[in-house]
Amino acid sequence: MSSSRRFIPALVVLVLLAVLPQLPVPPFWITLLNNIGIASLVAIGLVLLTGVGGLTSFGQAAFCGFGAYTTAVLTTAYGFSPWMTLPLSLAVGALIALPLGLITVRLSGHFLPLGTLAWGIALYYLFGQIDLLGRHDGIAGIPPLSIGDYRFMSGSSIYYVIWTFVILTALAAQNLLDSRVGRAIRALRGGGQAPEAFGVNVARAKLTVFVLAGVTAALAGWLYAHMQRAINPTPFSISMGIEYLLMAVIGGAGYVWGAIFGASLVLVLKELLQRLLPDLIGTTANFEMIVFGALLVVILQFARDGLWPVVLRFFPSKSSHRIRGDAPALGKREAPSPGTPLIRVEKARKTFGGLVAVNDVSFEVKAGQIVGLIGPNGAGKSTTFDLITGMNSLSGGQILFEGKPLTGRSPRDIARQGVARTFQHPKILPGMSVLENVALGAHQRGTGGVLQSILRLERTEEAALMAEAMRQLERVGLAEFKDRPAGDLALGQVRILEIARALALDPVVLLLDEPAAGLRYGEKQELAALLKKLRGEGMSILLVEHDMSFVMGLVDHLVVLDFGTRIADGKPQEVRENPAVIAAYLGGTA
Repeated sequence: MSSSRRFIPALVVLVLLAVLPQLPVPPFWITLLNNIGIASLVAIGLVLLTGVGGLTSFGQAAFCGFGAYTTAVLTTAYGFSPWMTLPLSLAVGALIALPLGLITVRLSGHFLPLGTLAWGIALYYLFGQIDLLGRHDGIAGIPPLSIGDYRFMSGSSIYYVIWTFVILTALAAQNLLDSRVGRAIRALRGGGQAPEAFGVNVARAKLTVFVLAGVTAALAGWLYAHMQRAINPTPFSISMGIEYLLMAVIGGAGYVWGAIFGASLVLVLKELLQRLLPDLIGTTANFEMIVFGALLVVILQFARDGLWPVVLRFFPSKSSHRIRGDAPALGKREAPSPGTPLIRVEKARKTFGGLVAVNDVSFEVKAGQIVGLIGPNGAGKSTTFDLITGMNSLSGGQILFEGKPLTGRSPRDIARQGVARTFQHPKILPGMSVLENVALGAHQRGTGGVLQSILRLERTEEAALMAEAMRQLERVGLAEFKDRPAGDLALGQVRILEIARALALDPVVLLLDEPAAGLRYGEKQELAALLKKLRGEGMSILLVEHDMSFVMGLVDHLVVLDFGTRIADGKPQEVRENPAVIAAYLGGTA
């Protein structure tokens, strides 16, 4: 999102929030706005966790409880100042989120949300059983926030405190997403393979976003305790956790400002239904939840990305990434001398139960070469490729890179050595721009962390990463598409985009897994021309393919597999004339 588009909604929200308390509105609406602000903090955390990071959580209300109970106990039982308890409440939220996150983020599929339901319910009942927390009666007499002699006793007085925290949290979350760390978090939605292959510590990224969501919820709990000045377990139940998740989803799970919009819509709608339905249907039964649920289904049916993208249509702005001309260049690896052995595969073997997918295969890739690893479908090419890049573990043999063993190393460690790859089925992030997709490939070449990103202290490094991504787009001929969503590209362009992303790693060797698959003849010719250009620039390439006509005029060396076994190894023309290749691969014709 461009800077102008990013800040217009923020300015609109700021103006409205500043003016509303000065208008002759009933105190009830100020109270409702305070509740919206507190709910927005939880929803912002869920946008990071669920909408951006792809980790569904129903248990965020429990983290509100940790923030609220921490300040309640410290201020009532030990005489702490409310402001002094703020960092302590946030720390407790983070410390509880850390072990829960270590367990939860290892889950996948439906087990992940079920796991959050389980600990959300358990923590709610735990709050009601601890004497220090007042059991189900809770804690009363919590002191209000104060500055000097001024005490924030009324809803209108604490209003500005709550919304100051909301705006600052929203801007911090937006800053985080617009950074190297943010790209790593956003990449989680596409699965873990591609981010890991470019140096993202996927487990750490998941844990980071989980803890951040816990901290924002703890902040909401701290504010809630000093606004209400009495707490019990009820506001921290699993039903509230579900409601917070709905706020994030309805507003727009991938949009920070959508969290505020979703919280506003849900709470205002609930209040209106509770007031109007009894008069309309003549009963005080809880029918508003039925109507509310039906409305949610309708909204999600017609606006699956939430309602905030609909609001953004009224703030049209062409997304544009500005590339700084003075951005410093990133450090580059020293290129190996032509002919230097880079990858050496020695009797590599991979079995899946009784199936031998790769059967004692040996070959090598030298600097300055394009080596083709070819064979019919099911020959074991992609499995061999995954063994080299650490996606699969060896059952036997070894693989060396520049004389050092790669066996047992993670894809992230192998990428750090200078081995970059593409995927047989492209793994791009369609909602991110072309430029941001390429910048993800340069992740390991930066060092900016979470706090630096939130405070925008890594702008020089970010400019360097974006400039490097732009250089790679220019290198492969996709510069004109830099601001387009990657999902808008044609298949041939997506294949080239993956190559640009791999080049952003500054690799020693480039591994391409069937880059010509699904391409038309003209697109294949353009791809071949690009690969020849990269070889001319000194890039070493291992190319997995099954299209013999595509590789024959392109590669320097061919390795042919059939049923997991190497049946030929040599110059392209020699391989083409090999009787075993003709019989197994070319169907009897040379």
